[in-house]
Amino acid sequence: MIKLLSYIVYGLVRLISYLPLPVLYFFSDIVYLFVYYIFRYRRKVVTENLKNSFPEKSDKEIKKIRKEFYSHFCDTFIETIKQWTISDEEIKKRCKFLNPEIFDIYQEQNKSIIAILGHYGNWEWLSSFAIWKNIYVLPIYKPLHNKVFDKMFLKIRKRFGAIPLAKDDTLRTMIKYRNEKKHTTTVFIGDQTPKKNSIHYWTKFLNQDTPILIGTERIAKKLDQVIVFIKMNKIKRGYYEVEFIPLFDNPRETKEFEISEKHTRILENIIKENPAYWLWSHKRWKHKKQD
Repeated sequence: MIKLLSYIVYGLVRLISYLPLPVLYFFSDIVYLFVYYIFRYRRKVVTENLKNSFPEKSDKEIKKIRKEFYSHFCDTFIETIKQWTISDEEIKKRCKFLNPEIFDIYQEQNKSIIAILGHYGNWEWLSSFAIWKNIYVLPIYKPLHNKVFDKMFLKIRKRFGAIPLAKDDTLRTMIKYRNEKKHTTTVFIGDQTPKKNSIHYWTKFLNQDTPILIGTERIAKKLDQVIVFIKMNKIKRGYYEVEFIPLFDNPRETKEFEISEKHTRILENIIKENPAYWLWSHKRWKHKKQD
């Protein structure tokens, strides 16, 4: 029964994805009303995260950011559905990469790239970079337990030629491409919460003690791959601009935790500039340092 329902949802999502984005944004506004006012999805988590991150802001300011976040959250859900059928031409207009030429420089130097980002803007649309440059784009993802939905999201993420990597296959696959002398850009999300028994580094992030995943740093040093940060700005509804910020050309020369600290600080500054576009519903601070 669950599998049948999953396939029904799969088909409905596919059909909905053919609707024009202006129509989908109308539905997003309706979904927002239900999510924010009726279901109150993770309202307590979002409010607590915002208050702890910005203790200097008034309740009115926190409420404003909270509403903007939920509106954007619903938009990203709709945009991800649309990603299944949106044309190459339209996605290139809506998600512009400002300096893709830096990848030509690294290819000439025979270097592959590790790209780090946070849950900011619409990170799913970043997989469209594969139509801007003829390189292997490898976004890392965590497989879903529901096989039908996992298949659906894989199709969406592969839409423009990206090659999604299951989290547990990351290092093995990166080594495989390196041995085949293929230039890759592997995309890591740097603001995930580590498992409790895998915490090796704490820092201050948004005014709170925060554990940082250091797997990205360790892989970068092991494979000696260039590190860039992906900065995504939301220009207006349905339009984004992406800038690549070079961080380290020689990661093996960095100090311990230097890479992790650097990309954390950059993301923090981006969030402070415009807080509404980060994933505040994420339980980022479920682990406490005293534990």
